Amino acid sequence: MEDFDYYEEEDHNSSYEYNYEHSVCDKEAVRSFASVFLPIIYALVLVVGLAGNALVIVVYASRLRLRTLTDVCILNLAVSDILLLLTLPFWAADAIHGWMLGKAACKITSFLYSTNFSCGMLMLACISVDRYRAVVNSGAGRSERRSRVRRQWLLVCVVLWAAAAILGLPELVFSTVKHTHYRTACTDVYPHSMARATKAALELTDVGLRFLLPFLVMVVCYCRVGRALSQAAGVRRQRKWRTLRVLLAVVAVFLLTQLPYNVVKLCRAMDVIYLLVTDCEVSKSLDHAIQVTESLALSHACINPLLYAFMGSSFRGHVLKAAKHLGERLKRRPLEGNQEPTVEISLNTCNQTQSQSGSEDQDTSSFTI
Repeated sequence: MEDFDYYEEEDHNSSYEYNYEHSVCDKEAVRSFASVFLPIIYALVLVVGLAGNALVIVVYASRLRLRTLTDVCILNLAVSDILLLLTLPFWAADAIHGWMLGKAACKITSFLYSTNFSCGMLMLACISVDRYRAVVNSGAGRSERRSRVRRQWLLVCVVLWAAAAILGLPELVFSTVKHTHYRTACTDVYPHSMARATKAALELTDVGLRFLLPFLVMVVCYCRVGRALSQAAGVRRQRKWRTLRVLLAVVAVFLLTQLPYNVVKLCRAMDVIYLLVTDCEVSKSLDHAIQVTESLALSHACINPLLYAFMGSSFRGHVLKAAKHLGERLKRRPLEGNQEPTVEISLNTCNQTQSQSGSEDQDTSSFTI
């Protein structure tokens, strides 16, 4: 979680907290804005994100087989998004009252936030690589043993989670509870002799590994997927362009939600290195920008289920079928099973149709490609 520079101290541990023209920069307006804006946004993101990602987990766990690496990544993406969202109530309380839970809770919450944010970005990149591989190898025979493939999927997920945990280690090391005259906050505090260099390096690393790398991987893979689909002779034109629209939506949403936040982070890193901000109002504007753009970046946890699951015809079909089945059970219960044979015939027919379609394409992902 980014610290929003609420403090008026001359210290590189709190960016932009310098004495501007021999006067202290009062950031009461920044604190007041955060105490109202952040809890509202976090509450909305929490409710919507938990509902969508929980539905993804329930459907995958109960009704869908994990047929591809993309399905495995979507499931892990939903788990990481939920873990990320569960930290938001703590940050909302921090924005209102300051941090009240102690140093250990501060480190753990910061680590979980950073790790799961990073994991989400890495999972998105992995999905794009797998979709590209699936299109390129669509004509090849699938003679590889399923058990061996599943072990490979497990290894990929373990590596991605380990990489995300490594990216979250600085939060575990440097996060602590900082006390000032105005409030108590959970923020990063670096050794004084290396505060400036460490803060700049970590900001640039975040931009590079959490945004630029996944974005470049997605653009390269999806451009090649789009080109392969546009040249595919056996794909119907309507289905082909529907798939391309999904790919464009994936890249566009990632760019719209993550680019503003990372541009502001890059500006902060440049200021730490070159001391560019010398005016108090500019500093406060940058603090407001961080608050708004980070909230926008968090909204991706709500949009992920829509992009990577609900746009998939297989997943959408399972959700609708589960809802229909639940409705039939609720209707059947008061009638004490009078309509049971009809329902069983209907479900058997659906199951037979599904098994036939599944045998035709056993490696189809819930992602619509």
